[in-house]
Amino acid sequence: MVAQKSQGIQTLLEAEKEASKIVEQARSYRTQKLKEAQTEAEKEIADIKTQKQKELEEFQKKDRLQEIEQAFEKKRDELVKKLLERVGRVDPQPHRNLHKIEA
Repeated sequence: MVAQKSQGIQTLLEAEKEASKIVEQARSYRTQKLKEAQTEAEKEIADIKTQKQKELEEFQKKDRLQEIEQAFEKKRDELVKKLLERVGRVDPQPHRNLHKIEA
């Protein structure tokens, strides 16, 4: 009878050890999966951040180009007028390297 009780207790202790191993493995697996999920999430965040940064730069580039085009359209007439004025005004002068001939 004592041997049976001792054997029963031994069986319970072994079952408890086995259960502890299973629980520890489950915790280890859970920790590993959480780390993997966190790493994957960080990678996705970095990818999205890079994509959004590119989109922002493209938007800023387009916006700046639009501003330049608007400024050009606004001052186009004035620019054409000044160019025609300069081209039409001729002020002939001898080249600065041309030495004057003494008379």
